Amino acid sequence: SWGIQNERAAIVSGEVVDIACSLTGDCPAACGAGARQLGILQADGVLFTVAKNGQPFFNGAVDDLLPYCKKKIEADGLVGGNDKAKIFQIQTIREAGATEWVKTERWAKVWGEKNPANAAKVEEWFLYDPRVAKQIEANGYLGLGAAADVVFAKKP
Repeated sequence: SWGIQNERAAIVSGEVVDIACSLTGDCPAACGAGARQLGILQADGVLFTVAKNGQPFFNGAVDDLLPYCKKKIEADGLVGGNDKAKIFQIQTIREAGATEWVKTERWAKVWGEKNPANAAKVEEWFLYDPRVAKQIEANGYLGLGAAADVVFAKKP
């Protein structure tokens, strides 16, 4: 449990889809090849945003879902949110018809491969990720600009 509103254990079945493609029709090859948020589209039209994988890093699950792009799957995890916005925290996955569940823990391996100098620091990945550093440089730590960071740091 992660303490998300209305959280409950669930098995979600459907097709792994590129969410932006499903909503807008903008559909790059291979579900965006890792650059797009992925989800699970059930046969009844309900689209689940997959918010995180089974690792404690609170990252998305794109690396775990990408091998299943456009395939029918079953996923075990936690559903939370409300009637207007449901999120899914995937813990295990299997292709439809398969018997073995696969843990969703690819993110750390993929991040380590992309950041070999800091691979051993994956538990504090956000301190070493060049994408995070770029955002902080552009927008400050609070996302409001460097000047807002200075003002915030001075507050007791």
